[in-house]
Amino acid sequence: MRCPYCNTEVKDGVKFCTECGATLNAAAVQRDGGERIATGAGNSALLLGSAARKARLVKAVSEDQIISTRVYNAIMLGVLLWGLLINVILCATLGDAVSRMNPIALLILYVVCAFAGILISGRSDKPLISFLGYNMVVIPFGLVISLLVYAYGGAGSDIVMYAFLYTMVITLGMTGAALAFPNLFAKLGGALLGVLGGLLLCEIVLLIIGVSQSVTDWIAAGLFSLYIAYDIYRSQQFPKTVDNAVDCALDIYLDIANLFIRLLRLLSRRK
Repeated sequence: MRCPYCNTEVKDGVKFCTECGATLNAAAVQRDGGERIATGAGNSALLLGSAARKARLVKAVSEDQIISTRVYNAIMLGVLLWGLLINVILCATLGDAVSRMNPIALLILYVVCAFAGILISGRSDKPLISFLGYNMVVIPFGLVISLLVYAYGGAGSDIVMYAFLYTMVITLGMTGAALAFPNLFAKLGGALLGVLGGLLLCEIVLLIIGVSQSVTDWIAAGLFSLYIAYDIYRSQQFPKTVDNAVDCALDIYLDIANLFIRLLRLLSRRK
């Protein structure tokens, strides 16, 4: 049979295309005669999180949308760096202004914009629309981060600088681990999702009863570190299109941003 994404001849029973990295065991397959069979979720459903990722894996794309692995990764890296740069600018310029905002208004702005951005990015097949959704997540998330940075002494404080440095080192380390041990991270998806759900529930309970959450911050920092590697691994399994590059950059950005926030909290306690 042939890979439906890059039209490479692949052996029956293989799970991944050797050329573009697409998952073939649950994806659309194209037989030698040209007949295409598609399985999986359609685009009419409201899909978020892991469901949206699975839908991207099984979604058939036309051959003219496929780009090379090098270009795909370059676009994903560029979009990711754009989001991080926006956050750095917001932290350096708007921390004081954000601290004067009504916290309820800031929370509503964050929730509405971030949810809408994730929805737009996940449902769109057009790179520019997905990039718009990406920015709708990055900007409100950046405002929240800028508020935290301001509370911890500003962008030039030791706590913030060390948190930024540790985040970058961990990100580079997890990137190397994902590339070196792809089979290991291929098995972690379900476990990471289960731990994340349990951690969120635990933090809500601890918040209600007023118990310190230093232990959960350590767990969360480790969890989001693993999520960085897992989402980098997953990014290489999607059909290599510009739109998927943007969507994967959003996944990785959220992992990095959450890791940075947890490290800020941990370092502030040590200080």
